[in-house]
Amino acid sequence: MGAVKGNDGVDFRDRIATVDGKGKRQWIFAVKPQGTYYNYRTALSYVYFLLFFSLPFISIEGRPLFLFNIPEAKFILFSKVFWPQDFFLFGVVMIGFIFFIILFTAAFGRLFCGWMCPQTIFMEMLFRKLEYWIVGSANEQKLLKEAPFSGKKAGKLLLKHASFFLLSFLIANCFLAYIIGVKALEKIVTEPLSQHVAGFFSILIFTGVFYGVYAFFREQVCTAVCPYGRLQGVLIDKNTMSVAYDYGRGEPRGRGKKSAEEERGDCVDCFQCVRVCPTGIDIRNGNQMECVGCTACIDACNDVMAKMKKPLGLIRYTSENAISDRTSFKYTGRMKLYTALCVAVLALLGVLLNTRKDIDATVIRTPGILFQERGADSISNLYSLKMINKTITAIPVTVRLENVKGAIQMIGHNEVIAASEGQGSGTFFVILPRTVIQQRKTSITLGFYQGNKKIASAVSTFAGPVSE
Repeated sequence: MGAVKGNDGVDFRDRIATVDGKGKRQWIFAVKPQGTYYNYRTALSYVYFLLFFSLPFISIEGRPLFLFNIPEAKFILFSKVFWPQDFFLFGVVMIGFIFFIILFTAAFGRLFCGWMCPQTIFMEMLFRKLEYWIVGSANEQKLLKEAPFSGKKAGKLLLKHASFFLLSFLIANCFLAYIIGVKALEKIVTEPLSQHVAGFFSILIFTGVFYGVYAFFREQVCTAVCPYGRLQGVLIDKNTMSVAYDYGRGEPRGRGKKSAEEERGDCVDCFQCVRVCPTGIDIRNGNQMECVGCTACIDACNDVMAKMKKPLGLIRYTSENAISDRTSFKYTGRMKLYTALCVAVLALLGVLLNTRKDIDATVIRTPGILFQERGADSISNLYSLKMINKTITAIPVTVRLENVKGAIQMIGHNEVIAASEGQGSGTFFVILPRTVIQQRKTSITLGFYQGNKKIASAVSTFAGPVSE
């Protein structure tokens, strides 16, 4: 475990569990967990896989339920389209997400990592189970790695890595469907490669990343790469719920029968909690940065305690204060503050979404062109109109003056058509009587209507001569 003796003779760790004293990677051969928590996690993983592999194919009125099309800057959430103009909404969402992460971690530690994180779910509930099925148990995997090269070894390794690669290829295709959409993915798969070179290489890159992570990098993602894992150390405190060992009940640990004068705790030092840990730590050493809260050690320890007819929960979800002081969970002032911030951000997001319009209109007075005289009593300015339609139907739009008396003269058609999930543009003159113009620049408000329904508005300036 990378422990050395300090000056006081107490063991402490000077390196992570997956690296030896020479800095060489120590491969983890985790025993397959069994127990109540593992069954719950398995059931939850089925729900996760069902959602992950089905959501890209669900559409409502021809629009996908989820789409994160970064190349086209088009995002769809629950069939609602968001464009770059809605970027401030994503900013609010990200702020709210950060507050939620802080609150959730302060209260429950890395519960998300063990139960909902895609990295853990795919690794433990898909790839590792596939590895158990092809190669065998943890001991069989270790023996196979240490065994000399043979046809049997080559066959098992080839089957394992081929299966890992094909599974990674499937995940990569599904992942890409979230980005470019199912229809675009279908074209990449069915049409000639020469027409979709970029898409094909995108699939290969994603496949390589997933294969490399789940076949080789594995738990190192949680330990060395994931920023959430690094944040854990500054977000948790003694009131945080996490997977913890009850040292008050378990120590001093030992095996065998104890003499009359010898006092021992409930821990029999069987190391079952270590053998099932996917990151290779000993939970009895306290809270450690590698722990993802997967509860495998809880199931393993509970199984031993049940066989020894001792109370379950020697390792359990609890806080450091609950173990040391025998107190219940406390909703601290810090957690209350984070909760208030989360509620405030969610309220702001709700207001922004509720006031969000289906049409965004931008009006610009044509640069380089001053006002034009219309007879003896009127002045006109030329304007350009651009609209973004966030709905799935084309919208015909007419323009009206809202705050001053005057007229609108469209160039070309009388209406501007905003294409479904697209844009529309037009050019028009605003004509004002000279009597209305009191200064060199007059503020005007333009209303945009679908029939008699006002759907958007914009403010611009009207340039003209100052009335005498």
